[in-house]
Amino acid sequence: MAEAAQGKTGWREGQAGELLSEFLGTFILIMFGTGVVAMAVAGLPQSGRGDGTVSNGDWLLITFGWGMAVIMGVYVAGGISGAHINPAVTVALALKRGFAWNKVPGYIAAQVLGAIAGAAVVYLNYHDAISAAEKAAGVGSKDASTVGIFVTGPAGYFDNYWGPLISEITGTMLLIIIVFAVIDTMNIPPKANLGAIVIGFGVMAIGMSFGANTGYAINPARDFGPRVFTAMAGWGEAAFPGNTGGPLHAYWWVPIVAPIIGAVIGAYIYDFFINDVLKARMKPDAKNLTQRGEVAEDDS
Repeated sequence: MAEAAQGKTGWREGQAGELLSEFLGTFILIMFGTGVVAMAVAGLPQSGRGDGTVSNGDWLLITFGWGMAVIMGVYVAGGISGAHINPAVTVALALKRGFAWNKVPGYIAAQVLGAIAGAAVVYLNYHDAISAAEKAAGVGSKDASTVGIFVTGPAGYFDNYWGPLISEITGTMLLIIIVFAVIDTMNIPPKANLGAIVIGFGVMAIGMSFGANTGYAINPARDFGPRVFTAMAGWGEAAFPGNTGGPLHAYWWVPIVAPIIGAVIGAYIYDFFINDVLKARMKPDAKNLTQRGEVAEDDS
């Protein structure tokens, strides 16, 4: 009987189990994250439970919602895959923390698929609200004004790609610095079961401080997965190439490229300013110092 059970579940012990974890963790992230945007943009205004408008206060709702989405996604998947739930995090960990490069493509694919599935379920729940919001605004079905429920886009004051690129690079750089600080056992990391909360609060802070420029994707899967879904669901050019009526007619690549660049920069900044200094100050042979540990790394 033991051998039969092993035959049924043994495949989950390897990378397949990690990919399932990344899929579900990202699914949870997008469910809560795009769900809170759908609530603020379409659900509440059309439900009769609000005043029928989207106010600046809703940005606070959205930033808190996305922070909580990260927390829930990390708690769901953290025990198996480490809950990267973000290709930028995966690349940064492979670059500077020993995560196996041969796992990177599979992790990213699982994250994107999870994001597509999460966006689809949010649309299933809010289809009627989105249609009502478009009707109330006097626009057509699948209008560019509602694609922003699922994908990110540049603020209207940008007339070239440099501003959005800088904003996404900055936000992702901050995210990786926070993630590296949380997992660095030579620093002052929270206990393992509190790390997700710290990272979630970090995402809230990024949204509150730098979110208005681009909607702070800071995660290629978070934008690309829902963008694939909206393209399939009929949003057309507003999904791909990301033309929402402004001067930037092919925005889709920015939330992919900029977070990866920001992740690399953030990883090197953290190590240069903090991790390398901690290593130098905590040499085992130094007198009167106690070794506090090393940065958590994947030995596989």
